[in-house]
Amino acid sequence: MQRVKALPLLLVLAMSPLLAGCQWVIMAPAGDIAVQQRDLILVATGLMLLIIVPVMVLTVLFAWKYRQSNRKADYDPDFHHSTKLEIAIWGAPVAIILVLGTITWIATHRLDPYAPLARIDAARPLAADVEPLRVEVVSLDWKWLFIYPQYGIATINELAAPVDRPIAFRITSSNLMNSFFVPALAGQIYAMAGMQTQLHAVVNEAGVFDGFSANYTGHGFSYMRFKFHGLSQDGFEAWVAKARASDDALTRAVYLDVERPSEADPVRYFSSVDAGLFLRIVNMCVPEGKACLRDIMRSDENRISGLGRMGNPAALASARLEKALAGDTLCTPQSPQGTGPATLAGLPAVGGAPYGVRIFSE
Repeated sequence: MQRVKALPLLLVLAMSPLLAGCQWVIMAPAGDIAVQQRDLILVATGLMLLIIVPVMVLTVLFAWKYRQSNRKADYDPDFHHSTKLEIAIWGAPVAIILVLGTITWIATHRLDPYAPLARIDAARPLAADVEPLRVEVVSLDWKWLFIYPQYGIATINELAAPVDRPIAFRITSSNLMNSFFVPALAGQIYAMAGMQTQLHAVVNEAGVFDGFSANYTGHGFSYMRFKFHGLSQDGFEAWVAKARASDDALTRAVYLDVERPSEADPVRYFSSVDAGLFLRIVNMCVPEGKACLRDIMRSDENRISGLGRMGNPAALASARLEKALAGDTLCTPQSPQGTGPATLAGLPAVGGAPYGVRIFSE
């Protein structure tokens, strides 16, 4: 019996060496944004422990004091209320929630990923003449593409930035939704097709840090990892020169080839990038002759708003429905035979405008 009781402890001791290689990077970050996020975690945890620790201690004390064998414990079967206990039970949690809520609200606005940085670290404000490093991030299946518009280069599965220089990320996806995450630098930000998200961060220590996708995206997800290099200014310039020495150019045609799903891709450098490629990726119009989302939406908006200004509610409602069913939009309902977009033919109408959409199944 003693061996059975000791088995869990032996298993824990046997497995503990496996944790020796773990890096608690979130608690020891290299960038100011991640440092502030870590501090917020520590403050929030400490405030919550002010309730949790006393409750755990009192649970043990009450169980010991009011055990069955303790004949000296007070017994009051008519007890039903204590103002002091009510104040302690409700007052302390409410106070902690108010403090925690205030701290979190302030930190949430201060750490807004869309807001440009105001400081390099706690001791150094950001100079007004410092230009941030701009990096355009594209999540692909299953790899990462990084475009540096200020330097005219691009890389696959490798990211670099100078120490103490603000970084302004613009992030999108070619297909599936991913999550761009460098734990040592800042929190995770989603990458979504047809949309653009942002992140502002800075690295304050030289080193090589892990980056990856924190959102599962299928078969090759485990390969969506890259290295982030925090370099000195000279080291970063040398890294840029290395990329510029590449024989590859990231044209629209090359991007369409790179975009294809692949796994375990090696680091790759591009010495030049087609102008406006990132905007075309966001607007899903990299292939020649394909209309961009922003142009389609602008055309539809102008068309519908024009009908609204003419004071024709029936035509406006019809245009909105026609827009939803049009074959040149993102939403293309299929006909009963699955051969093409549904049309307005045969739909019932009120006042000349359709009021319903039929749902077809194969």
